[in-house]
Amino acid sequence: MSSNIKVQRICQHCGKEFTARTTKTQYCGDICAKRAYKIRLRASKVEASNKETHLLKTKPIEELKTKEFLSVRDVSKLLGCSRQCVYNLIKSGKLKATNIQIKKTIVKRADIDELLS
Repeated sequence: MSSNIKVQRICQHCGKEFTARTTKTQYCGDICAKRAYKIRLRASKVEASNKETHLLKTKPIEELKTKEFLSVRDVSKLLGCSRQCVYNLIKSGKLKATNIQIKKTIVKRADIDELLS
């Protein structure tokens, strides 16, 4: 069923004015519609990639919050500082730590909470 209505519209992609036969028409032609579709697809792919990256970044921090004993590297990730800063806190006595092996330093989660409060 065709329509005899002719409406002046502005293309949402290129911004040119055109005559549309329906009130739903958004683009001046097939080329603009295809280009707008590709832009929408590209934007959705980028958004999905950004969400996935954000989930991967926050996942290790959530795992660290559940652990009772943390290594120096884990403490530095949790506090958002360098490993050397954590070692300096241990050396100054502000953060209690225990050496399990010669090169393995463990920090209790409760001691970190005590330091921050």
